[in-house]
Amino acid sequence: MRKEVLLAHFPKISVSRYRRLLTHFGSLEEAWRAGAGAWRDAPWDSALREEFFLWKERIDEAAIERTLQAEEIGCLTSNDSGYPPLLKKIYDPPFCLFVRGGLAPLINPLAVVGTRSSTPYGRQVATELVTALAARGVTIVSGLALGIDGVAHEAALAAGGKTVAVLGTGINRSNVYPSAHRSLAERIVKNGGAMVSEYPPGTEPTGYSFPRRNRIIAGMSLGTVVIEAGETSGALITAECSADGGRDVFAVPQNITSPTAAGVNRLLKQGAHPVTSADDILDILRISTLQTIVKEQRSPTDDPATAGIRQYLSRTPIHINDLTKQTGLPSAVVNSTMAIMELEGQARHIGGMRYVAA
Repeated sequence: MRKEVLLAHFPKISVSRYRRLLTHFGSLEEAWRAGAGAWRDAPWDSALREEFFLWKERIDEAAIERTLQAEEIGCLTSNDSGYPPLLKKIYDPPFCLFVRGGLAPLINPLAVVGTRSSTPYGRQVATELVTALAARGVTIVSGLALGIDGVAHEAALAAGGKTVAVLGTGINRSNVYPSAHRSLAERIVKNGGAMVSEYPPGTEPTGYSFPRRNRIIAGMSLGTVVIEAGETSGALITAECSADGGRDVFAVPQNITSPTAAGVNRLLKQGAHPVTSADDILDILRISTLQTIVKEQRSPTDDPATAGIRQYLSRTPIHINDLTKQTGLPSAVVNSTMAIMELEGQARHIGGMRYVAA
């Protein structure tokens, strides 16, 4: 087993400590072979060195291998060809990525993030934007959190697109966080997407790990779209990481009286690109040659959700909540289907979440 994979299991490891080891020993293999004498001048303090040697004596490589195989988790180091090329360019890329599912190649990856305390407006905007982006070949990267993140993943899947979830925990099935999104995580993998983390299987959520994972969401992506964020939202950390890495930051204008508006509107004041449609993003990122995949992957005539919704559409406007009640479909399915029907020219949004037949 590669030493990067083993070292990632050491609880006290960090990117900076890994780099200091490489600088001192030249390679992890050399660091692993070196005895206590050679470690005396290593750039770790004595307590950390002692803890590492005790851990190294107890580490069960075979057990780690069994867990990775049972959970179908692969490992990528920064030297592997499958490692996300954009992620290599950030200041502190993870030296080891744990991956479940299909990560490479990522086609036009874009981060879409927002508050956990999302509003109907935020969920509707996230659904419409992501549906249009995913249908045109953009890979949606987000954090699997409740609220906007989950909506973004769901909309990408509904549009037949690819989505990647970056976690601040282990990506083994029992550690996926939040637990409410474990079934969503499985559907992401089943539909050609991936779960990604720099933390090994078994890692529980901490207050430190989630802000750290935000740099990976931003680092894997061409830019970051923020849809609803309060003044202290973690989505703002992702936006900051994106800006620090020279990537574009996009923000959806908000009602200034909304508690989920302060962070987004601050981003706009700081120069984030305002977004009112998917085309705003595609134009700025110069993504102009994407092939629309909606019609290739989905036929309106054989989609039960589309058929069920179409019978309630007419020239008389109908609110999306009423469509949800009358069809009996989950609201997420109705939102995604309506966005796709707009792209296909079957429905028209006339404002206020009301639709008419096109």
